[in-house]
Amino acid sequence: MSSLVESAIQRSISAVIQKDRSAAEEVFRNEARINAIEVEIDEFAINLLALHQPMAADLRLIVAALKINTDLERMGDLSVNIAQRATSLMEEPVIKPMIDIPHIAGLVQSMVRKSLDAFVTRDADLARSVLASDDAVDSLRTASYHELVSFMEHDPENIKAALDLLAITRNLERLADHSTNIAEDVLFLVKGIDVRHHAEARQ
Repeated sequence: MSSLVESAIQRSISAVIQKDRSAAEEVFRNEARINAIEVEIDEFAINLLALHQPMAADLRLIVAALKINTDLERMGDLSVNIAQRATSLMEEPVIKPMIDIPHIAGLVQSMVRKSLDAFVTRDADLARSVLASDDAVDSLRTASYHELVSFMEHDPENIKAALDLLAITRNLERLADHSTNIAEDVLFLVKGIDVRHHAEARQ
């Protein structure tokens, strides 16, 4: 499931940056498979809880897996959203603020990969590095928002394209948020600590 979601993210970004329609179509085709795997994982985890009544680390693993499963499915949905905006942009000229999208996307893809690697290897330090990256993505998204608003004010003819780019940056930010959720779940799994909503505990 992680592999499918990472691929969907990469293809959706390629669809935006390279105007690759086939990449967008591949994202649409794989959505159903991601959704089906989410259901399979949920059913498997719930059966483990019901039949084996796991405790301690085993219980934390299943709880983390259930939560990460939900995050991954939503990340697949966000990839579809980005791909949809990409198809809308296919016929539009490339506008200046596009230059920020690859940079934000690169940071987000790194967060996604690190959060999933942290889960597989149970690496708390790697998980913490994901948490540290979230603020950078938020700052870039805010800067991109102001740039796009200014662009629309000075060039109303390209408002539609700018709105699509705004939506893309927002979806990228949400992908980063879900990566942060996964990293937080890894810290819960490995350390038994809950760092949600407590920035000081992330240090």
